[in-house]
Amino acid sequence: MADDYLVRIGKLIRDARQHRGWTQTQLAEALATSQSAVNRIERGNQNISLEMIARIGEALDSEIVSLGYAGPMHLRVVGRRRLSGSIDVKTSKNACVALLCATLLNKGRTVLRRVARIEEVFRLLEVLNSIGVRTRWINDGVDLEIVPPAELDMESIDAEAAIRTRSIIMFLGPLLHRLDRFKLPYAGGCDLGTRTIEPHMIALRRFGLDITATEGLYHAQVEQGVAPVRPIVLTERGDTVTENALLAAARHDGVTVIRNASSNYMVQDLCFFLEALGVRVDGVGTTTLTVHGVPEIDVDVDYSPSEDPVEAMSLLAAAVVTESELTIRRVPIEFLEIELAVLEEMGLDHDRSAEYAADNGRTRLVDLTVRPSKLEAPIDKIHPMPFPGLNIDNVPFFAAIAATAQGQTLIHDWVYDNRAIYLTDLNRLGGRLQLLDPHRVLVEGPTRWRAAEMMCPPALRPAVVVLLAMMAAEGTSVLRNVYVINRGYEDLAERLNSVGAQIEIFRDI
Repeated sequence: MADDYLVRIGKLIRDARQHRGWTQTQLAEALATSQSAVNRIERGNQNISLEMIARIGEALDSEIVSLGYAGPMHLRVVGRRRLSGSIDVKTSKNACVALLCATLLNKGRTVLRRVARIEEVFRLLEVLNSIGVRTRWINDGVDLEIVPPAELDMESIDAEAAIRTRSIIMFLGPLLHRLDRFKLPYAGGCDLGTRTIEPHMIALRRFGLDITATEGLYHAQVEQGVAPVRPIVLTERGDTVTENALLAAARHDGVTVIRNASSNYMVQDLCFFLEALGVRVDGVGTTTLTVHGVPEIDVDVDYSPSEDPVEAMSLLAAAVVTESELTIRRVPIEFLEIELAVLEEMGLDHDRSAEYAADNGRTRLVDLTVRPSKLEAPIDKIHPMPFPGLNIDNVPFFAAIAATAQGQTLIHDWVYDNRAIYLTDLNRLGGRLQLLDPHRVLVEGPTRWRAAEMMCPPALRPAVVVLLAMMAAEGTSVLRNVYVINRGYEDLAERLNSVGAQIEIFRDI
């Protein structure tokens, strides 16, 4: 009976694929699997989960194949399981989305290696495809090939996909070199309070860009021939602001100096990619970048983005809260040194390997082994600072870590309006977090975590923090509607399961 069911499902998948006009190889690329695996599924010779059926249905846009998919993805977490073994850090989410935007600078073929297969990337690919850019997953779905058209079709832009990602804002820098006028949907992403684009405009106006915002759209107009005559001083040392300025400067035929620039990991990766395109960038890793732009870029380029320090911090926090010994491989140590210094002060027992180079040849990696530790609350408050300070996106993980430590920890998340509020969701799981104001949380530890069923917070890092607390809690928890986690993490549940977690993906039937 089970075999007959698999055969019938396989025929439905084959019919839906053929109806769409896809080969088995094309479906395999969309699913990040092999053609032989698709062939086995279609012949009914491979077990197939409801989650895989849903993914195939989404890829083929077929309601027949997506039987059983009736809503968002949820996680069922069995807690108090120790992690063990080793786990690799994936490539940087924030670098990958910046590089996808940067491919609009290039008339040639771009191949990005080991791109994170996450919702944020998928949404950007939908936007790129809608305006005429050809993209395809190659090498068994590991790498991504991007080929731009001679002319972009901005009138056909996928607005629905665009508004689900804040990364769309980084189209402004490249597009001002290609079009005299264009429209972009408002940027979306996490719910982190009011986030203005004015810092972007302060930089981009220097290149002739003017924007009027009406009816959910940015109406952009470019005055050609306008260029900076003195250094650009950013009013906010933000990552995407710096990236937009870099993208605008890359094809400016001259030298652009950007001051108060972010030197964070994704900005450095973008600089390395621009150098691969033939754009010289001086001062990488500092707050003053000097860009020697070129008016035309038409090269075939192959680039490997580096690993994600925030994912590395997530995995480190998972080991700490579950009191596990875990080796986290390919950690970009340059961007995690302050966090580790704070954790050492708290009593973290860990070792790190000798440094080695990432695939981009520039970023320094280590393998980090974390062991169960008796932690004490830090003397000073936890607060973010621009690189090389404690990373803004790593602050939420200290809420879960501080909850396991003895004593009180003050967390001051001064950057975002709402994010500290979401951290109090840990109280549903037995945490003792007191919200002092929209930016400050007092964490009392140690915590006896308990299971709960709850909705996923609408911000990426607090959502993962809640998941980690569920992994430490006694009993079975349910985290509902985890799309926001899938925006920034590739197969997080499956990868945590590979080192001993017990997390089940399910959907409402």
